[in-house]
Amino acid sequence: MAKSQQTFNKSEKEKKRLKKREDKRKKKEARKLEAKESGKGIQFAYVDHFGNLTDTPPDPSMKVEIDAESIEIGIPKREDSDVEFDPIRNGKVSFYDSSKGFGFIIDAIDQEKYFCHVSGLIDEIIENDKVSFELERGMKGMNAVRVKKI
Repeated sequence: MAKSQQTFNKSEKEKKRLKKREDKRKKKEARKLEAKESGKGIQFAYVDHFGNLTDTPPDPSMKVEIDAESIEIGIPKREDSDVEFDPIRNGKVSFYDSSKGFGFIIDAIDQEKYFCHVSGLIDEIIENDKVSFELERGMKGMNAVRVKKI
């Protein structure tokens, strides 16, 4: 005679699962019944004109009509301005490790630090040298390239 595959532990777990499901169903019905009896119905949250959540509906007289074509999706293209960007910048070497082949240059105009690599050097540089350089987008930001000593 073959033994049943259903063990005591499995049947207990199944009973717990069914009881949990039944309790959940009862709670759901109780919530529905309570909502009908209270008469409030579903509570709403509104957003006022300042972006804050409130329980009062917005005033229709303050409604603003927006033209759909005026909404810009994405970044607008940069228009050519009268001020031309100078590609060659001047700065000072704040740190340079010749054994590792990299360093940092501080721009003279905006005091921004830019990474420079030995592959982007034209002249040999050391710390506190005045240099001219161009910027190029790298993997982690802007890099100084074509670095020349002044």
